[in-house]
Amino acid sequence: MKIVLSLALAIAAACHTSAFSLSMNLPEVSSRRGFIGSSAAAVVAAATLQAPQAANAAPTIYKLDNGIKYAITKDTDKKNYPQQGDIVAIEYTGYLTSGQIFDGTHSEGKSNALLFKLGSTAVIAGINEMVAEMKVGQKVQAIIPPELNFGDKGVCLEDGECLVKPGSTLVYDIFLKKSSIPPP
Repeated sequence: MKIVLSLALAIAAACHTSAFSLSMNLPEVSSRRGFIGSSAAAVVAAATLQAPQAANAAPTIYKLDNGIKYAITKDTDKKNYPQQGDIVAIEYTGYLTSGQIFDGTHSEGKSNALLFKLGSTAVIAGINEMVAEMKVGQKVQAIIPPELNFGDKGVCLEDGECLVKPGSTLVYDIFLKKSSIPPP
């Protein structure tokens, strides 16, 4: 809308028209080429003078007492938080700090969600602690320090090749899909 308004104002200025006149007074422009040239110059000038668009604000970074840093990438109005012992369903992608994906629920041969009992050892401590702070429907990007992921062991083969090197900080995109009370 702003560009259209600026364009109209620029053309009006180039044509020297008044608000109530439909005729063009072009004493200094004697040809169509001159008119187009002066109109184009006015359009460029109007576009240059436009106020710059507001940049997107950076997300707020939160820090938990355990050292996990995270940003909420998708919030929800829901107020239900999972409790320790609840069965939760998450979708996640795990990244090395280099940006390389090393694991995720979308990987070949995996279903769309990982189900686990919150507080169990089915996932690394960092995921457990992050999910406990999330609302159902919320998505976060979490930076998990080594002591809350694979620590000094990493994820290595017997030959010494490591998928996750010992002492690595990891980044996870986590989406909490569901939380439910476990069966009795």
